Amino acid sequence: MVDYHFGGSDEENAELRKLEAELGDDPDNFETWEKLVRTAEALEGGLNRNSNPQAITTARHAYDRFLAKFPLLFGYWKKYADMEFSITGTEAAEMVYERGVASISSSVDLWTNYCGFKAETSHDSDIIRDLFERGANSVGLDFLAHPFWDKYIEFEERVEAHDKIFGILSRIIHIPMHQYARYFERYRQLAQNHPLSELADADILSQFRAELEAASSDVPPGAKAEAEIERDLRLRVDNYHLEVFSKTQTETTKRWTYESEIKRPYFHVTELDEGQLTNWKKYLDFEESEGTYSRIQFLYERCLVTCAHYDEFWLRYARWMTAQSGKEEEARIIYQRASCLYVPIANPAVRLQYAYFEEMSGRTDIAKDIHHAILFYLPSHVETIISLANMSRRHGGLDAAIEIYKTQLDSPQVEMATKAALVAEWARLLWKIKGAPDDARKVFQGNQQYYLDSRPFWTSYLMFEIEQPTSSETESIQYERIKKVVSDLRSKSTLFPETVKELVQIYMAYLLERGTKDTAKEYMTLDREIHGPPSVAAPRTGGSVAVGSTPDAQTHAPPTLPQFSPDQIAAGHAQPQGYYQAEPANGTTVA
Repeated sequence: MVDYHFGGSDEENAELRKLEAELGDDPDNFETWEKLVRTAEALEGGLNRNSNPQAITTARHAYDRFLAKFPLLFGYWKKYADMEFSITGTEAAEMVYERGVASISSSVDLWTNYCGFKAETSHDSDIIRDLFERGANSVGLDFLAHPFWDKYIEFEERVEAHDKIFGILSRIIHIPMHQYARYFERYRQLAQNHPLSELADADILSQFRAELEAASSDVPPGAKAEAEIERDLRLRVDNYHLEVFSKTQTETTKRWTYESEIKRPYFHVTELDEGQLTNWKKYLDFEESEGTYSRIQFLYERCLVTCAHYDEFWLRYARWMTAQSGKEEEARIIYQRASCLYVPIANPAVRLQYAYFEEMSGRTDIAKDIHHAILFYLPSHVETIISLANMSRRHGGLDAAIEIYKTQLDSPQVEMATKAALVAEWARLLWKIKGAPDDARKVFQGNQQYYLDSRPFWTSYLMFEIEQPTSSETESIQYERIKKVVSDLRSKSTLFPETVKELVQIYMAYLLERGTKDTAKEYMTLDREIHGPPSVAAPRTGGSVAVGSTPDAQTHAPPTLPQFSPDQIAAGHAQPQGYYQAEPANGTTVA
């Protein structure tokens, strides 16, 4: 990068190098990306068709990378198209616009700009009209679509296509939108100069004519002139249009409740406040209750521009779509957009849901690939590993699931805190699925030494023993096992005293519920040691806690790896894999 020349002055090159270095360190910094684009397009005082080819390439590369990362920024698509128009011409600008409307098809502003650009640079009215129709199908239902419709009408006025204008207005008057009233007034004015056949459908006109004839049944045939009949019919049609207006007005008022609360209808990297998220949820609830597919789908698309990084809305959209008949591919596209473009990888829930969707569709290999893709970026994500193991069990049996756990436990990329949870899951599989609690117990016992500081491990171990079914004959045996776990976590673990207290309290509740007549003495001793004043309390009976640590850090942060002497390492004692190599997948002991 140091030797690379961006095409501008030395000062401009130095600034671009600095910004590229900053993005290398922090690739998600939106402000730095904006600075990079502004600096690149300002090379040589502003790019044009006579600019240095290297400077033009630099600006294009900046825009391409920026909009690949943030494709919902409609304003930058327009700026990119404007730049290409000034450098290369109409065709290059149109290619940028096409990329833009493919990325953010619900943007009224982008479609308005694109169609306006096409109207100014093309002489083929049919091609321009086709583009406007594409835009109308994409954004015509938007509550704030009036700039687009105004641009469409303006074009038809310029080419003096008055019938087309009336046709556009006849569509708009049915759409609930912010400026519905002025469109209706113009439609009503133009309707006076159009034949009745263009003012309503033929079946509606036939109905109105029949009603008028029935109302004047006592009038002798031929008593009314044709002009009088048409006047009455026009009056009836005008009343019908007023009914349409009233309905549109009512629907607009309903939606204004939610539209008026939308403070940010565009995408930005900053988070939305809770009130905005709640409003979108209520708006979607309302539109779904209305039951019109096209309006519901469009509102989801609008919502997911503003809320693109919120997986809950993508999940909601996909779940709604899967409930529609014959929309499996549409649901798949929703999952793909969420997983591949918008929801940060740090929030993998929507990707896991996508995997289950593909599994449901019989594409198990794709479902597994989705899991592996998540683990490539989040190798210690417990939920994903467990999900992959469970899917492997569903399609390959118990041994396949345990093999997943063993692979992850052997991986140096997986944190020890995650491994502790995976050991517990391995044991749970042997217990719950195989029905072999003895094998599960061996997994806990064989791994105890590696996870002395893991709260999830000790909690799972304790609850495993407490939840074992017993009888009057076996209760005493199980009591000794539970007591041994509690003794080990108090004497051998490196858990914090507060954590030990919480786990011992679970044991104390067990003593009261299932203990014998001699239990009270042990209970009272534990009560003194756990809840007594500092002079008599002793929640721990051994082990140690790292100096300078806090309970929160111990609970939530990855624990430090155990320390081993050089001799231990040389002997292989520091590797928990040694236990797995000696323990087959089904948990039975090797002779």
